[in-house]
Amino acid sequence: MTGRAVDAFFYGLYMDVDVLRASGVAPRNPRRACVHDFALRIGKRATLIPSSGGRAYGMLIELTPLELDRLYGAPGLEAYRPEAVIARPLDGGLVAALCYNLGEPPAPHERDVDYAARLQRVLRALHFPAEYIATVS
Repeated sequence: MTGRAVDAFFYGLYMDVDVLRASGVAPRNPRRACVHDFALRIGKRATLIPSSGGRAYGMLIELTPLELDRLYGAPGLEAYRPEAVIARPLDGGLVAALCYNLGEPPAPHERDVDYAARLQRVLRALHFPAEYIATVS
């Protein structure tokens, strides 16, 4: 069962399929999407936090459970845990997906300016809405 691909929603640098490939996984079927009632928070690490009326953009990408374990077993990512989300591909529909988030979000005062700048570049390259990109800090 570990070979069957599942949809995962990525909202950080893993949205870039080249970054995923460099991490030793084979991304399949990437497509732009968003999740409602979540907001992106960037501190020392990035995560999605519940936010009524919020919207976070990212990529739906198919990976196997073994590949997801490989990604989130990497040093520094062990605190991420999968949770189920309903993603909305930008071309329509609804997709049940796994989304890896921190159990404890970064404190509101935490910032990683370099990560935010790199994430903005990825979001621009993937043609996400400029108004969303402007909120990434």
